[in-house]
Order: sequence, then C-alpha cells, then structure tokens
Amino acid sequence: MSTPTRRRRAPKDELLPLADVLEELGISRPTWYRWRDRGYGPEARRTPSGRICVRRSVLDAFKDEMEAA
Repeated sequence: MSTPTRRRRAPKDELLPLADVLEELGISRPTWYRWRDRGYGPEARRTPSGRICVRRSVLDAFKDEMEAA
C-alpha cells in the first residue's frame, strides 16, 4: 500500500533571511544597520536561532512605500 505524497507549499507570508532582503533592496549590511539605528526600514524579527528575518508582506509594503516617496 502506498502513501500519498504531499507537496510542501511555501508559506503565504514567508520569513526572508536578511541576506535575501539586502539583495532585494540592493543595499549593504552596514546600510541596513544604519537604517535600523535611524528607525527606517522594514520591521525585522529574530528567529529563535538568532537569525534576522523579515516577513514578505512587510518587505513588499516597505518597497511600495519607497516607490511612492
């Protein structure tokens, strides 16, 4: 008897690692930390393992805000 194969779907609002966020925004890591010190940039979270991540929806909203400015 075979078991059905389930496909893993990507979460609707996935957490993006900081490296991917930096690449998508086209900024360097020092710029990211400068923005954070000044209260600018998308909201980031630390995972239990200590990695900095940004939700896809938050990053998209931030990019939309940047384009509107």
